[in-house]
Amino acid sequence: MQKVLVTGGCGYIGSHTIVDLLNNGFEVISIDNLSNSDETPLAGIRDITGKQVQNYVVDLCDLPTTREVFEKNKGLAGIIHFAALKSVEESVFEPLRYFHNNLESLVNVLSCAHEFKVPNVIFSSSCSVYGNADELPVTEATPFKEAESPYARTKQMGEKIIEDFTKNIAGVKAILLRYFNPAGAHESALIGESPRNKATNLVPVITETAIGKRPSMTVFGHDYNTRDGSCVRDYIHVMDLANAHTKCLEYLLAGKGPAACEIFNVGLGEGATVLEAVHAFEQETGVRLNYNLGPRRAGDVVAVYSDVQKAKQLLGWQPKRRIEEIMKTAWAWEMARTGQTTKAQE
Repeated sequence: MQKVLVTGGCGYIGSHTIVDLLNNGFEVISIDNLSNSDETPLAGIRDITGKQVQNYVVDLCDLPTTREVFEKNKGLAGIIHFAALKSVEESVFEPLRYFHNNLESLVNVLSCAHEFKVPNVIFSSSCSVYGNADELPVTEATPFKEAESPYARTKQMGEKIIEDFTKNIAGVKAILLRYFNPAGAHESALIGESPRNKATNLVPVITETAIGKRPSMTVFGHDYNTRDGSCVRDYIHVMDLANAHTKCLEYLLAGKGPAACEIFNVGLGEGATVLEAVHAFEQETGVRLNYNLGPRRAGDVVAVYSDVQKAKQLLGWQPKRRIEEIMKTAWAWEMARTGQTTKAQE
């Protein structure tokens, strides 16, 4: 059985990816410093898969303690690197914190991959690297525009670091996965998105509003040049995204792909406006949301959605769940984790 290191394994995408990896026959260890999570997802992973995953509570910016994990787990087949700060809005106000954390942790992981001869690296990138693209949908060949936030810039820089690393270091291959907007939860409602800090992603904000944890929510921007004035995003179910990582690892282990570093978009392949997402939740759950229209938010791009033909053709991957399933599973998770039912609707 091949062993894989998942950094950020107690986080939202990391925990769901661990489930998919375990269900496809991989052994998994995790590194997570629990800065925006706790170890509760490990219990959910165990209950779903029947397998226990060890998590090392280590700050990846600390190279000596990171090396210790690699020293104890020699012979890794690959690394899936999720661990990063990820709030677009927060990064605008704390840019140096984002540059320090996201880039130093990446460099340390790559340094250990080189030293301990780990042959495969999968990097959690983002559609934010495209900025406000001139044409939609974006393909992997779409050129970068100016980053709209320090978070997006860390992803642009992270990709370049990995491209240079694989170009000049023999024996290591990498895949850069450009995520669009992950949402939803495992169908069991045993794991889902549960940030330790304030939720900023749209779908958990929606479910927290529906459950009554928030009195209302704000749709940021209603005067964009889109079909209803709100931003357009490509919402991908987190379990479809998780499976893309497994497909990438299998692709690398099979020796496929001519390049040392390859790029894949991972999204649903179509866009929905923020208001359409709100209405999809209301329609799927029967819960009416208390929302208001607010000003634009710093760092947001107007519209972005993906062309995922490359992933379909080369990885044999394609998304199976649409926005309705995203809302259904996200709502089931919100009710399960809070032990509540919907607030009374007027």
